Amino acid sequence: MNSELKKGYPERDFGMPTKRYVQTLAISEDPELQELYRRCHAEENAWKEVLEGIREVGILEMELYMHGNIMTMIVETPLDFDWDSAMARLATLPRQAEWEAYVARFQGCDPSAPSDRKWQLMDRIFHLYES
Repeated sequence: MNSELKKGYPERDFGMPTKRYVQTLAISEDPELQELYRRCHAEENAWKEVLEGIREVGILEMELYMHGNIMTMIVETPLDFDWDSAMARLATLPRQAEWEAYVARFQGCDPSAPSDRKWQLMDRIFHLYES
């Protein structure tokens, strides 16, 4: 078991109400490309300008989860966050288009496609209901 998973994934407190978006994307089934995709998202390899852009558009937290070739992204934002306008703005920020073209080789997508045309928003169908 992953050592990070044994400790759990701590939830951040932003001091304000937030909302969460969950997205999915299938990447290459090639194990070598999957490992490269994993590595390009590691902290030491993250592109500073892309991380800054994500924060600049108002995203508070972004997590990626991987199972085989299936990716799940969880994005946490303030309540007044507007997904469409934020994604349009993100696409114009430094190195974002370059990043999208770079990761397209793992995702099997059009290299010129912005993130919001690759990742598909998911609908929540269950949560642990109050009794």
